[in-house]
Amino acid sequence: MKILKSMLVTVALAIPVMASAQDNTSTETTTTTVRQERGFDWGWLGLLGLAGLLGRSRQPEVRQTTTTTTRR
Repeated sequence: MKILKSMLVTVALAIPVMASAQDNTSTETTTTTVRQERGFDWGWLGLLGLAGLLGRSRQPEVRQTTTTTTRR
């Protein structure tokens, strides 16, 4: 059900964008500034961080009761 809701939200957000792209008939100049990160792709660092969290999942709680008896 969550997937269906997320798809509906995505479509609802994409429709106005597509409509505005079709209506735009005027000529505009857009300047985009791109910042160089010295060749390092920070996305890979984020993926490595997420991969490091895989082993940190919550372990089930194990209770062990030990009873000892002593003889005199």
